[in-house]
Amino acid sequence: MAASSTRLRVALRAADPNRFGLLARVLDEAGHAVVAALADADAVLLDQRADDPPVPLAGLPALLLTDSDSAAGDPDAPAVLPRSAGPAQIDAALRAAAAGLMVRARDLPHAAADSFAAAEEAAATALLTPREIDILTAVGSGMSNKEAARALGISAHTVKFHLEAVFAKLGASNRAEAVAKGLRHRLIEV
Repeated sequence: MAASSTRLRVALRAADPNRFGLLARVLDEAGHAVVAALADADAVLLDQRADDPPVPLAGLPALLLTDSDSAAGDPDAPAVLPRSAGPAQIDAALRAAAAGLMVRARDLPHAAADSFAAAEEAAATALLTPREIDILTAVGSGMSNKEAARALGISAHTVKFHLEAVFAKLGASNRAEAVAKGLRHRLIEV
């Protein structure tokens, strides 16, 4: 199965819908296409907790994101990274697995940990454009849309447009929540 060196068709398997969405964004930003059917895939990205049932991989190259270290020592296991791996690590490991290389992280955690926040933070950082970060910083400083527009030399409509994009990307429903998430993810400082 010949995989493109720049774009892979990836079958994504994740039981948690939030993790699925996060990983789909990571794959999209890396230039890969998420496909539903294994028959259409060049590789599989499998997000799996230690207690999840095994998933058939149909003989495809696979990257397993897990909190369990049991797969790390198995030479027949797919490529393995911790669930806290960042977008760049996931992309590199997926490409390596598709090329037939073995991938193992140096230190997989021994106990399951909630690594979703770390992966979410990495994805959130990659999602916001520099202009969106400028606008979120201005809002965090207490500026209105008009004040932010004046400070940044753009129209109030443009500020509103970018602010709506920030809300969507951070999963925020209002200005205060967007600023709180921006601070938590270290996207801005106020």
